[in-house]
Amino acid sequence: MQSLIGELFFKAFDNPLLSQGHDSASLDLPLGKIAFTTDSYVVKPLFFPGGDIGSLAVHGTVNDLAVCGARPLYVSAAFIIEEGLEMETLWKIALSMGKAAEACSVRIATGDTKVVDKGKGDGLFINTAGIGVIEHPVPISPKQIKPGDRVIVSGDIGRHGIAIMAVRSGIDFETEIKSDSASIAPEAMALVSGGVQIKCMRDVTRGGLASVLNELAVSAEVSIEIDESAIPVREDVSAACELLGFDPLYVACEGRFVAVVHPDSTNLALQILGPKSRCIGEVQSQGEVAVWLKSCLGTRRVLALLSGEQLPRIC
Repeated sequence: MQSLIGELFFKAFDNPLLSQGHDSASLDLPLGKIAFTTDSYVVKPLFFPGGDIGSLAVHGTVNDLAVCGARPLYVSAAFIIEEGLEMETLWKIALSMGKAAEACSVRIATGDTKVVDKGKGDGLFINTAGIGVIEHPVPISPKQIKPGDRVIVSGDIGRHGIAIMAVRSGIDFETEIKSDSASIAPEAMALVSGGVQIKCMRDVTRGGLASVLNELAVSAEVSIEIDESAIPVREDVSAACELLGFDPLYVACEGRFVAVVHPDSTNLALQILGPKSRCIGEVQSQGEVAVWLKSCLGTRRVLALLSGEQLPRIC
C-alpha cells in the first residue's frame, strides 16, 4: 500500500500539499465564504471517448463548485480499487486525473486508498471532495429565480451519456461521439466577473437538462417554459438517441451548465459564453411548479422527472 501511494499517486498528483504526507492537508484559504462539495464516480467503462473516470472526477467536482460561483482550489481523492485491477490501468487514470487537476488550476491535496475483494468493486470507484472560494457578493441559488428570468444553456447537450452508452453497447457510429467532459469554471467565473445578473447556475449531469430544470423549478417554486427548437443537440447525438430509444433532454452532460439570468443580462451572458450557448426559455410564474416544453410543432407538454434511472453508471 505504501509503495502504491508513494510510487503512483504521489507521482501522478505531485504538489507541495500532497508531498507533506500527513493525515490531513493544511490549506491556505482567503478570508470570506467558501464552497464545499463531495461526489462519487462509478462510471463504466473506466475509459470512454473524450475522457476517463479520473478526469471525470476532477471535472465533476470542479463544476459543482463553479456553478455556486466559487473559484475551485482544492480536491481530495479517495480510491476504492478492486483486487486485480491492472497497475497500468490505474497509472493511466491517475495521470489523467493529475493532468485534469493541473488544467483546472486545482491541487489534489489529500486522499485515501482502499482495496476490496475481487468482484466487490467493479474495477475502480473514486470519491472526491472539493473546496472553492466565493470572491463576490452575488447570491447564486435557486431561491433567487423569479418570473421573467431567462434560461441559458452553455452548449450542446447529451454527448457524455451517449458516448458512454455507445462504448458499453459496442455500437459504432459513422462519427465517434466524444464526451463533453470538461471544466466549466472559466465560463462560470466569466459570467460572474462580467457583470451578468446571475440568479442561479446548475451543471447538467445525471438526468440531463430536463431533470436540472425540474430541480430548479421545485426549489424556486416556479414554472419554466423552454423552446424545443432552441435547445442545441448535435445531429449525431440526436440520431444516436433515436437509435437507442433515449430522449436527449434526459441524457447527461459533463461539461455543460444552465444559467438562469435576469432578462436584461441575456445578451451579455450569451456573448460571454460564446456561439455554442443558447437562450432556451423563460421562467413563467411563481407558485405553479412545472417545466413546460414548447415543441417544434407549437404544442406544449409537461417535461416531467423520470420515474427511474435512464442511463445507469455514467458518472
